[in-house]
Amino acid sequence: MWILSSVAGFFSGLIGSMGLGGGAVLLIYLTVFQHTPQFKAQGINLIFFVPIAVLAVIIYSFKKEIKWKTVLPIVLGGVLGSFGGLYLSKLIGEEWVSKIFAVLLILLGLREFFAKSPLKKSEKGGIVKKE
Repeated sequence: MWILSSVAGFFSGLIGSMGLGGGAVLLIYLTVFQHTPQFKAQGINLIFFVPIAVLAVIIYSFKKEIKWKTVLPIVLGGVLGSFGGLYLSKLIGEEWVSKIFAVLLILLGLREFFAKSPLKKSEKGGIVKKE
């Protein structure tokens, strides 16, 4: 079973470090395949991403890809939202949190599936944002 856990961790870390929501992979793995209760899976997910987030911030900082003046207010809002989400999740219960997560995951998937790609290939073969 540790092989499957390692594969899930690898893909969660890979996707998460690219900023693409690796937490969804980890939460699905923990709840569906490991039968972990939703609240516990959320806690594991948060702990799992601390070292990955720190490493990604260091790497992206060296590449000068982080606009700190933009990030700091977002971080403040995220911290406040985390406390609000914790309170709300305890208030509405684990069953509803699971259902809300499933609906949001489906809606995001549909949005991404039907959205037009904002990227195009450049003349040099790289990918650039469409104007």
